[in-house]
Amino acid sequence: MLPDTPNTSKTTQYKQDPRFKTAHKEAWIGVVLAIFNFVWWFGFAYGLGGRPVEEYTYILGLPDWFFWSCVVGFILMSIITVVLAKFVLTDMPLDDDPAYHPEPPNFSDHRGQKGPTS
Repeated sequence: MLPDTPNTSKTTQYKQDPRFKTAHKEAWIGVVLAIFNFVWWFGFAYGLGGRPVEEYTYILGLPDWFFWSCVVGFILMSIITVVLAKFVLTDMPLDDDPAYHPEPPNFSDHRGQKGPTS
């Protein structure tokens, strides 16, 4: 059994960095974007590409299923990604902020000390 020490709750208290909430939201945006990209590609590639070759129509010399799934899909996803990065995702510093750590470690006592000499 461990002895009770005063102020134990103070030393183990941790304030969550609000950047985690933003990063979590932005990660879900990325997941939704990836799922949308797959559904777009799969829908056009297998939806239009499942016909016999004789029934294909061509756009700019490419089969329509390829044009819509790969060419237009790439352009659309590029535009959506740029718009999200410019207007939705937030730019935040990734360096350590001492405001989120109640008691940062003190390394000052180790500086300037030299190890044992031979």
